[in-house]
Order: sequence, then structure tokens, then C-alpha cells
Amino acid sequence: MGIIIRLVITAISLWITTLVIDGIQLTAGTAAGKAGTLLAVAAIFGLVNAVLRPIIKTIGCGLYVLTLGLMALVVNGLLFLLTSFIADKLDLGFHVDGFVAAILGALLVGVVSWVLNMLVPDGGDD
Repeated sequence: MGIIIRLVITAISLWITTLVIDGIQLTAGTAAGKAGTLLAVAAIFGLVNAVLRPIIKTIGCGLYVLTLGLMALVVNGLLFLLTSFIADKLDLGFHVDGFVAAILGALLVGVVSWVLNMLVPDGGDD
């Protein structure tokens, strides 16, 4: 159940990002199409982050230390661009225009997801 809740939270975060940042578009026509696209992109984003982020952090550990963590913004933006690329290949109707939009989008998705995760109980206190 927790995975579904996190998937929905990420989808909501992606939706807010498409509303706020000009370089990120959601081109599905109907509301159901938009919801399905956002859920699919959220799943892709979660898989990309789960698989690639630990590898990149391990390999680029020195750059993270050297840049005092600012390299994380670049990595997050690149992973967001990769998510957009995969969504384009699957014809999902989600597109990120450039690197700056990707960095801003990844940052906004992270912040909104964090806030929503704080508001939603995880069920561990039962």
C-alpha cells in the first residue's frame, strides 16, 4: 500500500511541476489521460531514481564532496531529463524542454513530494 501512496504523491508532484514550470509539458487530452500519464511517469521516475541514483552517487562521490553537494542538482536534473526521454519513447505525453527546466522540475518534485509525504501518514505508527 505504501508504494501506491508514494506513486500517487509523486504523480501529484509531477502535476504541480507541469503547472508551475514553463519548460515541462503534459500533453494528454483528457483528465483520465493526464492522470494515467502522470502515474506512468511517476513509476518511470521512481524506477530511474531507484536504479541509477545509487550507482551515480557511488561513482561520483568525489564530485559530491568537491562541489559541496551541488552536483546533486545536476544529477537530479539529468535523471529528470532521462525520465522525459523514456516517456517520449513510450509516447506518454510528458516532455521536459531543457536542462534548466529539468533541474527546476526535479527540485520542485522533490520539495512537493517531501511536503506531501510529511502530511500523509505512512502507517508505521499503528
